[in-house]
Amino acid sequence: MASRNFTGVTEFILTGVSDCPELQIPLFLVFLVIYGLTVTGNLGIITLTGVDSRLQTPMYFFLRQLAVINLGNATVIAPKMLTNLLVKKKTISYYECATQFGAFLFFIVAEVTMLAVMAYDRYAAICNPLLYMVVVSWRICLLLVILTYLYGFSTAVVVSPCVFSMSYCSSNVINHFYCDNVPLLALSCSDTSTPETIVFISAATNLHCLLLSYINIVLSILKIRSSEGRKKAFSTCPSHVTAVTVFYGTLLFMYVQPRTNHSLVTGKIASVFYTLVIPMLNPMIYSLRNKEVKAALKRFMTDPCYSFNLCSFRIQ
Repeated sequence: MASRNFTGVTEFILTGVSDCPELQIPLFLVFLVIYGLTVTGNLGIITLTGVDSRLQTPMYFFLRQLAVINLGNATVIAPKMLTNLLVKKKTISYYECATQFGAFLFFIVAEVTMLAVMAYDRYAAICNPLLYMVVVSWRICLLLVILTYLYGFSTAVVVSPCVFSMSYCSSNVINHFYCDNVPLLALSCSDTSTPETIVFISAATNLHCLLLSYINIVLSILKIRSSEGRKKAFSTCPSHVTAVTVFYGTLLFMYVQPRTNHSLVTGKIASVFYTLVIPMLNPMIYSLRNKEVKAALKRFMTDPCYSFNLCSFRIQ
């Protein structure tokens, strides 16, 4: 189906990760395992940080929210992608495409913002350790999380209509495995500067806040006189720095390169990373490199009733 205007389109065709028939089943199995690990890992983080009495701190509260976001982001993309790997007709309806794109925007922007919030948490813990529970009180934690979700929702509400109001010249075939703004705008013959500018400003703003937080963290750590103090301060950040580096590196590769040099093939690879692989890796990054999480997992596996403490999290 082809249409000169978007309003005439009732469905899109997703080309998927690969158009090679021989790869469909192997890719299905690979991505099914990835999605299974993503669900298991993030549900594990959500459960541990929710029930273990020793993980009731702002840092793990934010980590739980990141796990919720990662799980939501992967779930928006993976089921449709897995289904299309098994069927010949890889179509998605107009409204389903719009819903998927809006939900994807909500979760990806929420993840970007949550990483910035987690950087602020580490900044407060290192720079103001004595006032940490005042600067990052439970009320402030809830406020930051609410603002994170509101920011993600408002971005989705603003950007989605911009993308879905474009005119399309000749095709309804989306060269991707889900509805994303880059392959959608590639089909447009309208001026796409407005949605592209909004996406760029949003990403640049969050990256600026994140970099500013880590610059202040590094400067504050360098001011610590004792080498033992500096080592202890740096030890609180490696998991978060690893997650941020992987996520932003992939995101910048996908969206910041000039459109004339943008390859939809490399874009698919990058998209697989930040929609499926990174949500799978984050629980591993934060658990394998975190002694408290590993200890909580050990306690939960040996005696779930010992670590179960739903009443320990309360607003102070």
